[in-house]
Amino acid sequence: MINKDKLKRRFSRGAREYDKYANVQKIMGDKLVNLIDNKKVHSILEIGCGTGYVTKKLVNDFPNGSITALDLAPGMIEYAQERVNSNKVNFICGDIESMDLEGKYDLIISNATFQWFNNLKETVDKLHDLLTPHGIILFSTFGEETFFELKETFLKASTELKIDPILPSQSFFSKEGLEKELNRNLQIVESNEVEYFNDCNEFFLSIKKIGANNSSSNRKKPNPTFIQKVMDIYNEDYRVDDKVKTTYHVIWAKLNK
Repeated sequence: MINKDKLKRRFSRGAREYDKYANVQKIMGDKLVNLIDNKKVHSILEIGCGTGYVTKKLVNDFPNGSITALDLAPGMIEYAQERVNSNKVNFICGDIESMDLEGKYDLIISNATFQWFNNLKETVDKLHDLLTPHGIILFSTFGEETFFELKETFLKASTELKIDPILPSQSFFSKEGLEKELNRNLQIVESNEVEYFNDCNEFFLSIKKIGANNSSSNRKKPNPTFIQKVMDIYNEDYRVDDKVKTTYHVIWAKLNK
């Protein structure tokens, strides 16, 4: 279960530095916008607008469109309003999972947000009901192989320290698991995006800056000895030349009305 209060605080606190570290999220957003094949879109709902990176692209691509941009974190909304600065966008701070929106939308779009939902199917069903007759939902999210290097390192560290296995983050859906969970026919594109860092410590800093560290309500914080063991193993096992690598398994999905 995702702790939404913790998530809200984390993203608000990091709003103004987020884009410096969110390289993969920008790639995800660029491709997501490029997947919009209907240029006659008028009404748009963006879920998890964050810093307004995708919002700004939507304003430019759909000059006659009306955009409602929603985010859980007040700090993100404040920064996005400054960045986008358009009267075509209505920014709303709130949690889509607990909100009832009125109106119909030609396009509902969401970049790197669906993994934070506690009730994914119910929320997607609600969004689907908000579509116009020919409307579409486009979203990107992270797949099951995301941070697989870190998961394997946590397990190896647990074994070497002779403690119960610890996992570093929430689990993500596979392509098949996502389709099964939503019980809908999705058009899906997948890709593995690899990032490189000087060392594991820099990788951990990046995770923290983009709010991707675990926001589970019941996760216990590993002790310093364990974290140091993880960093030592990671720096050795996943070094490529003079860098260490990490993988983001990215899923882009399209759902028609």
